[in-house]
Amino acid sequence: MNCKNNKLLAVFFDMDGVLYDSMKNHAISWEKAMALYSINYPPYYSYINEGRTGRNTINWAFNEKFNRDAMDNEIKNIYTAKTTFMQQLPKPEIMQGMQKFIQSLKNNNIKIGVVTGSNQKSLIDRIVIDFSINRNSIISGGDVKKGKPDPEPYLTALKRFNLKSENVIIIENAPLGIKSAKSANAFTIAVNTGVLENKVLKESGADLVYNSCTEMITNWPIICNQFK
Repeated sequence: MNCKNNKLLAVFFDMDGVLYDSMKNHAISWEKAMALYSINYPPYYSYINEGRTGRNTINWAFNEKFNRDAMDNEIKNIYTAKTTFMQQLPKPEIMQGMQKFIQSLKNNNIKIGVVTGSNQKSLIDRIVIDFSINRNSIISGGDVKKGKPDPEPYLTALKRFNLKSENVIIIENAPLGIKSAKSANAFTIAVNTGVLENKVLKESGADLVYNSCTEMITNWPIICNQFK
């Protein structure tokens, strides 16, 4: 997994579906929380909207159902309920191979960042412990205003790390995250760990698409050679 590429200085990871197999929990929780306002929100919606901040996700659903943004109290009620439902579900597992992969990157002096639209404290706190990543290296939904697919999350990460996009690889798993990364002019890998077809991720702009995190890890030397 060694990557002797002087151009690569950092790798930024999305959290849900990349570091943790947590998207199933999000899908269940969003579906239950949206139902409180009679909004049909099937799992597919969770995947196509992954990366949005909680507020933007709820506003998207309200515009689909009611042709308006949600009011502040509605956003608070739904997100609180969603958080409660999440906490009642089993703790999501770490994606196979990702701990060792990230450690190998660190061993090669590659900086590690996490850029997520989530503001789910329980999961964000786990990142620090599970991957030995400093909290300041995590950009969450609470650190940005616009969220994915806007480039703001990844531009914020680049600024925080004092890096140029040409020196970073971004690993994502959902269309909005891919669009955010590409809008920040970064080389972007998609790992398909959800319910979407590979072509959806490719059409969103991913430079490379793999069927799992383990497949991406196995191909890392090839990725390094393509990153020029």
